[in-house]
Amino acid sequence: MADPLTAVVTALKREQIIPDVIPEDFDPTVLFSVIYPNGKEALLSTELTREEALNEPDINFTPMVPSDEAAGDSTSDSGETTYTLVMMDPDAPSRADPKFKEFRHWVISGLKSPADSSRETENLVALKTKPSTTPYRPPGPPPGSGIHRYTLLLFQEPRGGYTIPKGAKEYGAALEERRSWNAVAFGKQYGLKLVGANYFLVRSTE
Repeated sequence: MADPLTAVVTALKREQIIPDVIPEDFDPTVLFSVIYPNGKEALLSTELTREEALNEPDINFTPMVPSDEAAGDSTSDSGETTYTLVMMDPDAPSRADPKFKEFRHWVISGLKSPADSSRETENLVALKTKPSTTPYRPPGPPPGSGIHRYTLLLFQEPRGGYTIPKGAKEYGAALEERRSWNAVAFGKQYGLKLVGANYFLVRSTE
């Protein structure tokens, strides 16, 4: 059976999210998916309709063997690891003409994994401790633009967390303000470590 983290990288390369969005040296340590209120799960190439991805999802951690190395120094003062999740579309307005890549759909920080006690037996829904920096905007591929790769990146936050200052572009919620973003550059700017990635597909209407 293939290592699940290796399978993540294989899927990202197959869909060319590596290298279009994520660097070639990406080495994931966390498995996660998102689950919409209707029960639909977005997990590595799942194809959803616009309606199925309409509302803000939950973030679901998949149990892994505990690893001290995965936590490293990126924990809050209380010792809890915290995360930032971003969702973006590298195919805006289309994969053939991505002049607005990356279109920022969602940024939420301060995510926490629930208590370790359930880690071995069930998936873990992340605790949302802060409001979204960029409010969730559902997929909306323009008519005739084909399939879009909606990409989710999970970053581990620095010790003590971090603050996105007022006026930062990530607070921009208007359509035009979400265009031409760079998720990996955002992570580097705030000292975040990319630890997980996922994606799902939405097909445009013709």
